[in-house]
Amino acid sequence: MTNSVHPDPGILLYTRIKKSPYYYGARRHGVKLYSVYNHHYHPRLYRDPIDEYWQLLEGVTVWDVGGAERQVEITGPDAFEFTNLLTPRNLNRCAVGQCKYAFITDERGGIINDPVLLRLAENHFWLSLADSDVLLWCKGVAYRLGLDVEITEPDVGPLQIQGPRSKEVMADLFGADILDIPYYFMQERELDGMRVVISRTGYSGELGYELYLRDASRDGLRLWDAVIEAGEAHGLSPIGPCHIRRIEGGILAYGCDMTLDENPYEVGYGYKWMVELEQEQDFIGRDELRKIANRGVSRKLVGVEIGGAPLGSYSDGSFPDFLEVASRGQAVGKLTSACWSPRLKKNIGYAMVSEAHAELGTELEIERPDGLVEAVVADRVFFRPEHAEQELAGPRTQAVS
Repeated sequence: MTNSVHPDPGILLYTRIKKSPYYYGARRHGVKLYSVYNHHYHPRLYRDPIDEYWQLLEGVTVWDVGGAERQVEITGPDAFEFTNLLTPRNLNRCAVGQCKYAFITDERGGIINDPVLLRLAENHFWLSLADSDVLLWCKGVAYRLGLDVEITEPDVGPLQIQGPRSKEVMADLFGADILDIPYYFMQERELDGMRVVISRTGYSGELGYELYLRDASRDGLRLWDAVIEAGEAHGLSPIGPCHIRRIEGGILAYGCDMTLDENPYEVGYGYKWMVELEQEQDFIGRDELRKIANRGVSRKLVGVEIGGAPLGSYSDGSFPDFLEVASRGQAVGKLTSACWSPRLKKNIGYAMVSEAHAELGTELEIERPDGLVEAVVADRVFFRPEHAEQELAGPRTQAVS
């Protein structure tokens, strides 16, 4: 391990931690905080997080997610059958050119990952991942089943362009007809010889697009520079993922709000279309999920409004442990995410609590580092913008499709 002299000799870079295709482009804008996500350096903050929040709400932003959103590519004659086995969603309802938010479940119904699934052809899929090693899971399942599939990590790097003015930037880059892409669909385009898959998706709760660049290791900086140049006239600036906005919008984060130890019913998505038990084809975890659906769950992920001083704007992972949630002095769960919302002027977040304490309006207490404060169970979607295209916001997406 050596100290890289490019671009900043004061930053220790490890070769075992990968860099996205946009890493050196993003560095030019003064990244102030990195995390490691999917084995990659992931820029989380460039400047004051409240400024970044308002930039997303009122203007347009670009996010380097080229390493964070790793892709698993599934192709071959049995690719549809195999991919449909991975998820409780019925992919017969997913047309070529469409995207779906999906859980990947294990044999117990636990959530391995919650990717956005892109169907590029009848037997060609990408899984755009949250933070876990789904490539290894897929390879193991394919080996065990003996299906005729090829599973790889393609040379693809996503960028997100998010915010109400994203449409102006996209129109300047690709032409006005790019705005005709329906919500949760995609198109293949070229930009100065660069091959890009463009989807109407995002992790912001705002109008936005994702650009999946092919040959990303070669063309990453070219695309980054093209987006920055096109965005200058519209006030575009790079930011990290805005956790204030995603919590306001009811968007969950894998690794804190849900993990392998939770199932879709506990996080509130089993009884909807995310677990389709009656589909013709089998899927991994189906028997256990059916049992869970029949007997119910003992705990639920709920929204909470939290008392006390403002928690801050970047609280994901900032506490040393998950904070305890109690009722009348008895522990009933844990806080999984929280922040101060400048727009709502209150502390908001999510908590996993016992089913008996999950009703709206239930009064709770949370042991913050600065002392015990009151909390109350609230609607998990704290803010629904008037321009929202779907009624229900969901994890990793502006709204679940």
